[in-house]
Amino acid sequence: MATVSPLPPPVQHPNTSSSPMLQPCVEQLDEQHKQQLQTQEAAVVQIDNDPKQSHLNPCPTHGFIDKSISTLYRVSFNQNGSCFAIGTDCGISVYSCDPYCEMFRRYFDNGGGIGIVEMLFRSNILVFVGNGDDPQYHRNKVIIWDDHQIRCIGELRFRSAVRGVRLRRDCIVVILEQKIFIYNFADLKLVHQIETISNPKGLCEISQTAVSPVLVCPGLQNGQVRVDHFTSKRTKFIFAHDSRIASFALSHEGNVLATASIKGTLIRIFSTQDGTLLQEVRRGADRAEIHSVSFDPTAQWLAVSSDKGTVHVFRLKVNLGNQDKTRTTPNFRGTLAAASSPLSFIKGVLPKYFSSEWSVAQFRLPGDSEFIVTFGHEKNTLLILGLDGSFIRCKFDPSSGKEMTQTEIHNFLKIEKAS
Repeated sequence: MATVSPLPPPVQHPNTSSSPMLQPCVEQLDEQHKQQLQTQEAAVVQIDNDPKQSHLNPCPTHGFIDKSISTLYRVSFNQNGSCFAIGTDCGISVYSCDPYCEMFRRYFDNGGGIGIVEMLFRSNILVFVGNGDDPQYHRNKVIIWDDHQIRCIGELRFRSAVRGVRLRRDCIVVILEQKIFIYNFADLKLVHQIETISNPKGLCEISQTAVSPVLVCPGLQNGQVRVDHFTSKRTKFIFAHDSRIASFALSHEGNVLATASIKGTLIRIFSTQDGTLLQEVRRGADRAEIHSVSFDPTAQWLAVSSDKGTVHVFRLKVNLGNQDKTRTTPNFRGTLAAASSPLSFIKGVLPKYFSSEWSVAQFRLPGDSEFIVTFGHEKNTLLILGLDGSFIRCKFDPSSGKEMTQTEIHNFLKIEKAS
């Protein structure tokens, strides 16, 4: 039987003189969502892998200090690419992408290692998972943080390490090594769980703008992707590749999926409605580790970063941006055009390599760090984040096929250390 314990009083606001923004509540949540979150302020919820053994306990509060970063564990964009957050050995920092600036930081005095940090759009709600030799929280806990109150408002506890977290306004998705749990945001009630193949990278995506949530995760076999449509209670399994899945992305509406395998040469685009292969694009001929795959909001472009030190942008032939959202899969599947390779006329004569669709723009990444990508709010712009502290803004010209133009670059680690 669950019991409720009161939260401790909120801590005083830390000294944030180094931060240009003292009130991180940039975008107010809608009234319905704010009412949902009020239920979380009454108690801290801890839920084990077995929902029958769930229990409630208070979440500790912590003080804050200002100190330099020595290790960067994670970088992540929020759901619409307007902000990004970093998890470090001493806490977290949140930045605005346009214009680029640090919005706020939360560094903890007793340890502070944060390995996962996810934002709920541009709101005051974030989630943390600890990491490092001196983690702020155990790796099996998901801490739900209200930065307007500067305190924890909820906690989810598991028997094994958390590999990833995804947020929607109405739910929280927690990814473990071989399980995924979906909770209501309103009351942190467990509503669904999924078994997966071993998933150490925490691969999982959930649609953001669709009324009916669509969730994509690894299936139970190598190369298999599972697609769940929650409103219609339908599950579709797609055999996307012969080898293990390395990365994937879901369009904002949730009706198109892009996948890459550990070979890293081809990226395949599927309909999430019926699993149909819509398009196939080629990153290159050599094996590569795909670090990031990202759709633009209209699903017209796809960006891919890899350990080859390049970012590629591909033109998608499924134009969802100009279509009625109620259209069926066969309608937008019919817009799929012929292959764009200049050698496509000899398709079927020479190997598949020569008839592949290639990128319309490329960017050479600095150094050999790991980078993730998303699309900027301006037309034909790309935002790139690196574990070396790089924030890069690029512009591409899809008609020229030339290298992207770098328009802005910063190193947020150097800025942090100079504060």
